[in-house]
Amino acid sequence: MNSKPQELKSTLFELVQSLRDNPEKHIRNPDKDFIRNRKLPFEKVIFSLLGMEGNSLTNELLRQSGCSFDTVTSAAFVQQRAKLLPSAFENLFHDFVGKTKTDNLYKGYRLLAVDGSDIHIPTNRDDLDSLYQYEDCRKSYNLLHLNALYDINQHTYEDAIVLKSHLSNESRALTDMVDRSTINTPALVIADRGYESYNNMAHIQEKGWKFLIRIKDFNRYASGILHGFELPSADEFDVDIDLKLTKKQTNEMKELLKDKNHYRYISNNSTFDYLPGNSRKCDPPVMYRLPFRIVRFKITEDAYEVVVTNLDRTDFPPQILKELYSMRWGIETSFRDLKYTIGLLHFHSKKTEYILQEIYARLIMYNFSEIITSHVIIEKKGRKYDYKVNFSVAAHICREFFLGKITPPNIEALIARFITPIRPGRSRPRNVFSKTFVSFMYRVA
Repeated sequence: MNSKPQELKSTLFELVQSLRDNPEKHIRNPDKDFIRNRKLPFEKVIFSLLGMEGNSLTNELLRQSGCSFDTVTSAAFVQQRAKLLPSAFENLFHDFVGKTKTDNLYKGYRLLAVDGSDIHIPTNRDDLDSLYQYEDCRKSYNLLHLNALYDINQHTYEDAIVLKSHLSNESRALTDMVDRSTINTPALVIADRGYESYNNMAHIQEKGWKFLIRIKDFNRYASGILHGFELPSADEFDVDIDLKLTKKQTNEMKELLKDKNHYRYISNNSTFDYLPGNSRKCDPPVMYRLPFRIVRFKITEDAYEVVVTNLDRTDFPPQILKELYSMRWGIETSFRDLKYTIGLLHFHSKKTEYILQEIYARLIMYNFSEIITSHVIIEKKGRKYDYKVNFSVAAHICREFFLGKITPPNIEALIARFITPIRPGRSRPRNVFSKTFVSFMYRVA
């Protein structure tokens, strides 16, 4: 068997065993849970949840056992998964990311895209932190929000934070992921307009990383970063800003604040973690230095984009910034694959803590599938188009390989048989109908 997939599978198995060896951290009652010899030991529950697709729970258990007479019941499986702490799969995800990092760099930087995506979960009107309801006849629904840091070159998730929708704050999730990151190489964070914030920029700067953040353009919103700067009247420009931020409004500071390109007041209502929240009038003013570039460039004949970045102008002129920002689209397509191919829309429980288990399980299997798929070489062979792996088929093969259902001599060669053409410029929308969770009729039977 090809060594790379087998090594990756062995790595994941070893991490699961490591969880089992630390029961106090990952099992609800370590003194009595998973200590008896049962059909569903700790490892099998973990593997089963990792390998689940979009069928009902009963059909998934039958599929994984090969329709054996010894297949456990759905009720037995639910009892066993209830013994796992919600953090078990989250820790497994972070451990797996740590074991599979690569130094796939762009001009010396890890390229990290950040974004968020809503996840529909079964309706629970008692869970107000995730509930959305209307006064008219429209149905109520509940949402979780996935905040993700995505490695653009490796096509894998580097970090993730999942919260109930009303408790989620994308900017705070970004700063938390940046602050706790163990990446030991320079990194570049690429973000859309929703992350336009001096606080986000400062956290990335304090980490020693670089940022490339799209911001609101002229006359679109008065509250954006661009508002208040004295900038060229040209349609395209690249301007250096050396800003000093403060929360003081003494008479001396008010004079300095008139220089809008060098000083900026941060109100106490605005989040900024590197200035004191409160200070006495007699306290000396504290300022935080934040240098960056504001770059405006054309994307179509009549449309422009504006970004802020602390990248060097020599190595990263506007054209390179434009190309880098377009690479952020990789995280958008990853969300589509995560939901519709890996199965993030299909849950096998109505309880939020069990749904969280499955969300992190899907993130693990997405990374597992992408890492294996990334080593597949597709030969052009005189074809009209370049081809890529059919990720939908590849993910299914990788999941069956993980469960030990298939053992081909070369799993990468098998994946390479299922390819799809790359047709640049196609923009026809696809009508995709989602399914939030699977049938629970087995509970009635």
